[in-house]
Amino acid sequence: MKILIDADGCPVVDLTISIAKENGLEVILVCDTAHEMNRDGARTITVGQGADAVDYALVNQVAPGDIVVTQDFGLGAMVLAKRGLAIDQNGRAFTEDNMDQLLFARHLGQKIRRAGGRTKGPRKRTKADDLTFKEGLSNLLGIERSN
Repeated sequence: MKILIDADGCPVVDLTISIAKENGLEVILVCDTAHEMNRDGARTITVGQGADAVDYALVNQVAPGDIVVTQDFGLGAMVLAKRGLAIDQNGRAFTEDNMDQLLFARHLGQKIRRAGGRTKGPRKRTKADDLTFKEGLSNLLGIERSN
């Protein structure tokens, strides 16, 4: 099992690496050339810029049981299809039970924006958000180990 991070704009990269290190897990950061990053304790895969380039590179690395950290519902759906586990930066696990609703909400937001409307952006991240993410990732790790 390894943890892959959709690292472009991910606010929990360092926290994820720390949790992975505590559990002896490999971490792979996937980012494009505009967000190139290197962190101790993680391997970085850098891909060219382009629509969904990072998503496709990341999903090609996923094996069953791997965990992916992403805020992208579409990528989360592809990870689930490959029998991986996905979680967002707020600790919400993507599952077969919530994926349809998440994708539908994304679709509605895109329709609103294409029509010239606005949707709410994310609120400012807090320490409580980090604790919630840590708890969610720990739960995924616990579930995976018991299977």
